[in-house]
Amino acid sequence: MKLSRALALPFCVVIAAGLTACFGTARRSESPNPLPEPVSPAETPPAPQSVPEIVPRAEPRSRSGNPPFYDVLGKRYFVLSSSVGYAERGVASWYGPGFHKVRTSTGETYDMYAMTAAHKTLPLPAYVRVTNLQNGRSVVVRVNDRGPFVGNRIIDLSYTAAAKLDMLRNGTAMVEVRTLEAVQGAPSAAPLNAAPITAAAEAPPPEAADTSGGVSTVPVPGALFIQAGAFSDPKNADRLLEKLRGGGYGKVFVRDNEIAGRRMYRVRIGPVQGVAEFDRIVAALERVGINDAHLALD
Repeated sequence: MKLSRALALPFCVVIAAGLTACFGTARRSESPNPLPEPVSPAETPPAPQSVPEIVPRAEPRSRSGNPPFYDVLGKRYFVLSSSVGYAERGVASWYGPGFHKVRTSTGETYDMYAMTAAHKTLPLPAYVRVTNLQNGRSVVVRVNDRGPFVGNRIIDLSYTAAAKLDMLRNGTAMVEVRTLEAVQGAPSAAPLNAAPITAAAEAPPPEAADTSGGVSTVPVPGALFIQAGAFSDPKNADRLLEKLRGGGYGKVFVRDNEIAGRRMYRVRIGPVQGVAEFDRIVAALERVGINDAHLALD
């Protein structure tokens, strides 16, 4: 697996109150290589379809990997105090052989054949459902590492999780990430360096239907867009619309919706057809000072 930008050694960062936090790896970069390179001749990797979907369980919050904030590559990240209600859409990548058996941010050993993931701000560990918005495939993963620190990626998946989502060959996919609450009756985990229990959030989408291989399927969204801004004042939306028109971004329009009795005016671009187009437009928006553009559904 080729890694265009990777630092495979453990790294330390300065955090609040003069403390230092160490994380397993500072990386990540997706790869178009669909096949994992064997780490050891004695190791027989399991077929992704044979790895069952994991069940969220209550786990102690890890003492490692949960500083109040940390800095990587000149950017500061604030770790969430709780995972309750977290949901985000964006681009997922995956990491594999270059980090297999390397220490993760929780102090565990990374297993590219397990159903795990890395996230920049969720408290560790946490459970999330990741849905590929381009094909409707959906899996549950346990977040136990920090990353990805490349571009606008929102989550880094293990090899097996990426295989189940059918995103190995492209290296990336547009996804939705939602935290999950522990399933009642699931065995609690043994303390991992002991700490308070991590809260969790929304259940899987009710329309998800389990299929073989631990993969669920949901309806594929009709279209995907980039949201450049959202305003309560339509004049502000119109100003941004005029700023972006003719800038080579594609179709730019304003969509208004009433949310909780409040009308919002959202400036959107698209539809976008894939990650490459999404990356190009987001990068162009950043050059004109719009740094919070994100993926949106129709």
